[in-house]
Amino acid sequence: MADFPVRHLRVCESPYGRAGDHIATDDDARINDRIRAREVLLIGPEGEQLGVKALPEALAIAREEGYDLVEVAANANPPVCRIMNYGRYRYEQEQRRKESRKKATNVVIKEMKFRPKIDAHDYTTKMKHVKRFLEEGAKVKLTIMFRGREIFHPELGLKILNRIAEQVSDYAIVESSPRQDGRNMTMVLHPIKKPKARARASTAPAPAGNGDTGEDGTSAGAQ
Repeated sequence: MADFPVRHLRVCESPYGRAGDHIATDDDARINDRIRAREVLLIGPEGEQLGVKALPEALAIAREEGYDLVEVAANANPPVCRIMNYGRYRYEQEQRRKESRKKATNVVIKEMKFRPKIDAHDYTTKMKHVKRFLEEGAKVKLTIMFRGREIFHPELGLKILNRIAEQVSDYAIVESSPRQDGRNMTMVLHPIKKPKARARASTAPAPAGNGDTGEDGTSAGAQ
């Protein structure tokens, strides 16, 4: 078999990275030499419209400004490109994602367990805790625990959960309806009012001679 000459192609690098480099982004935005359109609607760094430009001209303008050319609306006709500092843009986007994830992971879920034949005193005590958790902005998972033949009477647990939902309806909604999970029945409540400020008592002037720290002295230890 005859050997064929192999041609070696040289790829020139631009100051914004190698041509054709893939930028890993959520929306897979094309930047600089990755943009394929012949003409683009160009948006300046401050959001001003610079009109329709040929791609080489738009790239030249972006480079003169010391920024990147980013395709922000690929499906438009012509595609919309904006001049921006793409590295800084990606950094800010990542910070927003981290902040969003941080807020999502900071959601507190408390659990309160009941028995189908709970007595009035225990029910009242547990409901005080449920109310406090909801007022502090936490979700509350209610669990009805069945033992022995109680499992054959799920209506008892459902009756308790419905009673609780009605009792807290002014400051919570049912996020997850009652569902049977083995020997347990669960329901999740979501607060609908802003968390109560714990520091409210400390900011108000205390009456002379009153050394109390507030109504709920155990709130800090309950978390």
